[in-house]
Amino acid sequence: MSKTVCLAGGLLLGVGFVAGCGSGANSSGGSSKELSVAAFQGGYGIDAYEKAAQEFGEMHPGLEVKVEGDPRIWEKLRPRLVAGDPPDLMFPGWGMDHWSLVEEGQLMPLDEALDGPAWGGKGKWRDTFMPEILKLCQKDGKTWMLPYYYMIYGWWYDPGVFAKNGWTPPQTWNELLALCDKIKAKGIAPITFQGQYPYYMIEGMLLPWAVSIGGIEAVDAAQNLEPGAWNSPAMVRAAEMICELRDRGYFQDGATGMSHTESQTQFLNGKAAMLPCGSWLSSEMKDVMPPDAKIEFMMCPRVEGGKGDPTAILIGIEPWMIPKDANNKEMAVELFKYMTSLEKAKEFVETKGTMMAIVGSEKAKLPAVLIKPAEAVNKSKTVWSVQYRMWYPAMQKEIEGAMTSMLNGEITAKQFCDRCEAAAAATRDDPNIPKYKLGS
Repeated sequence: MSKTVCLAGGLLLGVGFVAGCGSGANSSGGSSKELSVAAFQGGYGIDAYEKAAQEFGEMHPGLEVKVEGDPRIWEKLRPRLVAGDPPDLMFPGWGMDHWSLVEEGQLMPLDEALDGPAWGGKGKWRDTFMPEILKLCQKDGKTWMLPYYYMIYGWWYDPGVFAKNGWTPPQTWNELLALCDKIKAKGIAPITFQGQYPYYMIEGMLLPWAVSIGGIEAVDAAQNLEPGAWNSPAMVRAAEMICELRDRGYFQDGATGMSHTESQTQFLNGKAAMLPCGSWLSSEMKDVMPPDAKIEFMMCPRVEGGKGDPTAILIGIEPWMIPKDANNKEMAVELFKYMTSLEKAKEFVETKGTMMAIVGSEKAKLPAVLIKPAEAVNKSKTVWSVQYRMWYPAMQKEIEGAMTSMLNGEITAKQFCDRCEAAAAATRDDPNIPKYKLGS
């Protein structure tokens, strides 16, 4: 859908905004300008972006703000970028290879803006972002994108069902196996998953277990394409654990063919006891969640005796960006400053049920479903992210295909890891593929 917010200067008086409250307030000087925003319309919708755009427009007489949302917005953005007619501010979502836009020179570097004043004029804009999350948007010392909300990955269960049966969320691998036996004896599938999208299993089980077994260094090496990292002992053991769950019959029948919403609906309806997913789950499924269903977050069970930090937690972002050829880059910066102000960040936390990459936003009144994920992040000594998926989409596609084959019993855990290693080697050895390194 699309929405146009067109505001004349006469509307400003009845709104309650004070001129000068933002670093760029009234900078349009009353002249007629257009600011276009294109946003992925996913589980959080686009109403919050529309509301912020309306409020921002009311602060800038004569500014016409257009917000377009679409569940597949990336398909509309690519031809516009190629044609040199991009929106001023865009949020492509997970369907676009963000880093290829950097390599193609399509994006505006944002460090000058970040070193300028934050919304309200106090301090640098850069300092309003959580630094470890802002780093995920940087390459070669430059910032090309900006974070907004961030997702926390883990497992989910229904605390009411667990309490009714006397079950305790498993904290370790051995506790998981023992619990799965009890759940299966009740005629319930212990675990379901989003089989049509294998990255849920890669990021929900494989990589967290590799971190637990071999330390964060094991997964860092794999993301950095170091030789042998994808078939290291830690990675092979993590893959073997998935196969063991499969062979013991702990996965829901047919899960490999399910979409994300199908498997998540099965979980919410009590057909399966546990589900790997991110913190967007409650927002994504709110319209179909049964009245008596409750969900609660738990960490992926750690491996006893592993080298990894037991508090390590996986997060992810879906960044916003400003195209180099945008017509109104200055106002796009100002709009995003407003959207990432502490007040608006807290509002997004409270209304959408997700964490924000803005310092201080964690002090908002958290929805109940976010309390445990937020606690896990706050307690964590190791916050990490899967970045290779966006860096090397062809490699990711091969790894996902190998995961599906392993889940279907067509290949062994070792064969899965060997396929992943071959995909990493092909990527590493291809001079036409730009290379990335964590933290660079």
